Amino acid sequence: MKKVLFTIFAVATAMSMFAQEAAPEAAPEKESPWKFSGLVGLNASATGLWNWAAGGKNNVSGVAFGKCRLLYSENALSWETNLDLEYGLSWIDQKYDALQKSSDHLKFNTKFGWEFSKSWFLTASAAFETQMGYGLNYTGDAADDYLTSNILAPSYTDISVGIDWKPNDIFSIYLSPVSGRIATAYLSDKVNDKFSEMEGVDVRTKLQEANGTWHYDKTTNEKIYSNARAELGLNFKGSINYKYKDLTLTTALTLFTPYAWDKTKMYLYTVGEGSNVTEAEMDKLIKGGTSEEMFEYIGYRDNNRRFGNFDVDWTVGISYQFLKCLNVTLSTDLKYVNGLKIDKVITDANGVEFVESAERVQFQGVLGIGIGYSF
Repeated sequence: MKKVLFTIFAVATAMSMFAQEAAPEAAPEKESPWKFSGLVGLNASATGLWNWAAGGKNNVSGVAFGKCRLLYSENALSWETNLDLEYGLSWIDQKYDALQKSSDHLKFNTKFGWEFSKSWFLTASAAFETQMGYGLNYTGDAADDYLTSNILAPSYTDISVGIDWKPNDIFSIYLSPVSGRIATAYLSDKVNDKFSEMEGVDVRTKLQEANGTWHYDKTTNEKIYSNARAELGLNFKGSINYKYKDLTLTTALTLFTPYAWDKTKMYLYTVGEGSNVTEAEMDKLIKGGTSEEMFEYIGYRDNNRRFGNFDVDWTVGISYQFLKCLNVTLSTDLKYVNGLKIDKVITDANGVEFVESAERVQFQGVLGIGIGYSF
């Protein structure tokens, strides 16, 4: 009996050892080529005053935001898509302009690349940027508020092909020598009629003038306004997307400069109220007996859209999440667009105020504490 039991035990042990050796090892779980991350949240604040000697007004403000990133990477292919949304409103306890927009932007970009060398990709890219609602110049008097922007006024669409350097999932630099940009200043007839009646001017033309969607007629030397401007130029993009535990940092810098531009020189003809003339028109007047001293060179006949003048768009977003659902966020947006003019009230040496329209650096910063979730 003992021999039988010993034989059974020996056979069972041998079979067990054989099974362990013969059984293949479990294959490690394959990592998904897709990665999805982002940050969504709502920041809000409120101020209440009662018999407050220092002054001020009751107000409530809120900003809703979302930043999402979808990344695909497998073999030699890479595809990255980003969506950035933000919209904010403020309520102020006053008779006019009680509800005011404080922030508004919509940015979308996607790029698809093929890795031809380690960390280097041949890439096609597309991007779109605009806002989601009216932009008004709040004066404190509802009758005097005028339209400064709207969805598609302006908007910027970039389509390009270039080289992308991505040493990791955090950092990338993209350069495109072949980039097309379409800028729009479009208003529907309904919106144009509404605000034109209010302001007493054609608002569509005013926005097209401010955003540079016009060109000169070479025969009549008059401005021809349109809903869009198309350009071919050089595009540069750099971005960082970094997350460490509960801290998230995103930043992106985009530069664009067009290749072609109008090189026609313009002169101020200082007779009477003065008028702008081209170099060819000036030569005709000089040949007709007009003194050269009656002309003053004022620059090229263009809207400052020329090679070497870069449009700048730089965004930064920092978020720290605590207690699972609360976060602190800081976001900034710096812009400079050649040809986009912004009105500003200037006071001269004599104390006289006048409105000056010029290209200016635009900056927006939002610091908030609120409900948020990062993933």
